[in-house]
Amino acid sequence: MTSVLEFVGEPFDAAAWTAAPPPEVAAPPAAPPAASPLPAPQRDGPGPTALTTLWESVAQAHRSALRAQEALQRRMVTARPGVGAAEPPAPPAVRTAPEGAFKPLARTTVTALDTAALARLAAGDVAGVFGSAYDQDGANPALRFAGGDRPVLNAVGRIELRGGAAGAGRVLAAAEGDAVAAAVQATQVFALFTGLHLCLADAEFVVTAPPSDGARIAGTVDLEVTAVDLVPRPGLTARATVDGVGAFEVSVEVRERPGTPAGPGAGGRGPWLGRLSAAGERTLLSELHMAHLARGDQGLAMGPEFATNTGRKATRLPTGGLLLVDRVVHVDGERGRLDSARYETEYDSPADSWYYADTANASMPHCVYMETSLQAALLIGYYLGPTLAAPDATVSLRNLGGTATVLREVDLRDATIRQSSELLSTTPLPGSMLQEFRYSLAVDGEPFYRGETMFGYFGDAALANQTGLDSGRTLPTWLDAQEVRPRTRRLDLTARRADPAASRCSRGKLALLDEIEVVDGGGRHGAGYLHAVRAIDPADWFFARHFHLDPVIPGSLGVESVIQAMQEWLLDSGHADHLRDPQFVVPVGEPFAWKYRGQFLPVDATSTLEVHLRDVVATPGRVRVSADASMWKPGLRIYELTGVAVELREAGAP
Repeated sequence: MTSVLEFVGEPFDAAAWTAAPPPEVAAPPAAPPAASPLPAPQRDGPGPTALTTLWESVAQAHRSALRAQEALQRRMVTARPGVGAAEPPAPPAVRTAPEGAFKPLARTTVTALDTAALARLAAGDVAGVFGSAYDQDGANPALRFAGGDRPVLNAVGRIELRGGAAGAGRVLAAAEGDAVAAAVQATQVFALFTGLHLCLADAEFVVTAPPSDGARIAGTVDLEVTAVDLVPRPGLTARATVDGVGAFEVSVEVRERPGTPAGPGAGGRGPWLGRLSAAGERTLLSELHMAHLARGDQGLAMGPEFATNTGRKATRLPTGGLLLVDRVVHVDGERGRLDSARYETEYDSPADSWYYADTANASMPHCVYMETSLQAALLIGYYLGPTLAAPDATVSLRNLGGTATVLREVDLRDATIRQSSELLSTTPLPGSMLQEFRYSLAVDGEPFYRGETMFGYFGDAALANQTGLDSGRTLPTWLDAQEVRPRTRRLDLTARRADPAASRCSRGKLALLDEIEVVDGGGRHGAGYLHAVRAIDPADWFFARHFHLDPVIPGSLGVESVIQAMQEWLLDSGHADHLRDPQFVVPVGEPFAWKYRGQFLPVDATSTLEVHLRDVVATPGRVRVSADASMWKPGLRIYELTGVAVELREAGAP
């Protein structure tokens, strides 16, 4: 993992903030109306008339487009083994996005484009083609699909978000004209489809492609995207195959035009940067800035005061599939004033997100509830500048604890979560600084999650001197403290996951436990006791995500591992055997508290958890179990959870 941010192409223009903001622009021109078939003109005499020439040109263009579209359809059909030529191509199945896959800035159901749609893209009417999620309130007046009046592409038969060998995207298109130009236009179509332009206010396409050799085609372009990212700039690379032969590389970058700012100025303010919220408001910061705060140029992300944190250990958001905040809508506060502030952020939760596929829950796992709310809080606490008084100091941000309650059940697939947060206080301490927050999450204006939390900023010395929850004492687990070790039984989670038919089972990136020891009737409350040990591998996926240059296991995944132990016990206990096709849900109205006084690092050998079951409550169609829990790193208890709960309910239960 490199500690230096490498820029391809031009660096961001710091002087852009001294320039005037981009002028207000008119809305892009409306798309031309679809042409009606022209009757064959009558000749007045020998030789072609102007109308004859026009008619013949239109007819020739129409025939060419039909030939190209036919070639595309044949290619799409024959590419599917076992399909006869008469069978139309079926749309690809929806694919779950792997953890870390690029998340588009906007989504659309439009995955094919005819000639008229391509003309509208060439005119800059992106929202008119792909939908209102692509609207920019008049921004990007010069950003155009490079077709002009005579695009090389005649039609796009299919755009696949997760298609291609790399799973990064694919475009199948019909074209007539220059082969390189056709590939470039297909790449630009995919860039617009994924909304790469939406985080800039006045941008242009910068293309890298081989020089044209003059070869012309009347056939197909098969473009497979190999990489797409927002850092250092929004862009993608792809491999184009034209007419089944002659593959070559092409890339496109969405770059701010000279003199146009791409990030906030001093104080974190400045002209609007081009992004709208899900509700259509002009936002303060976009997905571009979140990506740079996580792993890129912090000066671009937050303002020039933070530029010294680029490329070194500093406060950051998580990366990849653990980056769970997309936009800062507004901040009611001022940089340098740390006593209070109010702000709203947004997170889009697509149905194809990795955590929906990997969780045992019916909807979002509890760890994502926690992460998205806590990230929204830490983001603005950091934005206000608590570390700017000592810009050369190495400081890490850690969550210290909080409380939260789920207010109502809600399926969050394809929802935009609105995060409303408030900074309550900032307290300087020797070697550290504490910030307290209050927050709530809502969908469609209705809150569903509410809580409070505390974060601390710590130097390396303070982090190295943490004493855990027991003032440095080594406190054994309940199981190890028994004079006579009680009889245990073992739940084999690895075997459960190995069975494809096993339901309500956490898998993939959320497979956090391998086995659980159970003491029936054990624990502090006499209702049952769970114990599990997990080996820590420095190559575990979450270290690369949380955080860049400062790897530590997310506390939310520790909570998730406790929840998984409880879920497996509830399935095994027989308490839910009377439920028909039950599903796990995050329990409503169950206050939950956590306290962290340490961190799990890549060098730690193991993490150990214990769960003291408190009670099991059955209501019509539901069974809920609650518990208290702790977690240890070698020799030190560092996590304490109170009131953690899991619930199984029948589908449709009241």
